[in-house]
Amino acid sequence: MAEKEGKVKLIGFWASPFSRRAEMALRLKGIPYEYLEEALPNKSPLLLELNPIHKKVPILVHNDKILPESHLILEYIDQTWSNNPILPQDPYEKAMARFWAKFIDDQIITVGFRSLVKAEKGREVAIEEAREKFAFLEKEVTGKDFFGGKTIGFVDMVAGSVIPFCLARLWEGMRIDVIPEDEFPELNRWIKNLKDIDSVRECIPHREKHIEHMMKVSERHKLA
Repeated sequence: MAEKEGKVKLIGFWASPFSRRAEMALRLKGIPYEYLEEALPNKSPLLLELNPIHKKVPILVHNDKILPESHLILEYIDQTWSNNPILPQDPYEKAMARFWAKFIDDQIITVGFRSLVKAEKGREVAIEEAREKFAFLEKEVTGKDFFGGKTIGFVDMVAGSVIPFCLARLWEGMRIDVIPEDEFPELNRWIKNLKDIDSVRECIPHREKHIEHMMKVSERHKLA
């Protein structure tokens, strides 16, 4: 019990979907924590000390245990605090949750951000290629309140932090709609369900500020 009640710190960045999902998990579990904001792109000595390999946020510190990387943080939180489970108990369902989370971070971010910003084949082609990937998620969430079923889970936190509250802000700034409701009714229904969850809503970045930030990030990416 004392182990679980120890001090929890989260080092993050307000616009990072990876930080936001870690906060969602902490809030869902009702875990008191201290939040330390990084002024990225500048990296503090604390960040470099705690995560010298990747030099990225988020970083979770619990009783002097240091965890980088958002997927590991979500799993650690779930295994340390048993209330409001995040990952499924069934081994197959747990493995598939990890599969979809990796798909989102590896492929959805690529087509929903990097490929659209670069648009080397043209913007319309990039949008269509993105929609081909989003179609897999549309199918996966069909008939469910959340990817996790009746309650928010691992995939919802990963997808929720990336799609509606990060990528969609970029699309709004670019004046495009990658997942229109008439083509992706299930994903849009899922987004509405997410916004009804307190632990999610409390972690959504300020819309106008976030759009401005995402447009600046996209400009830097174009020049990279």
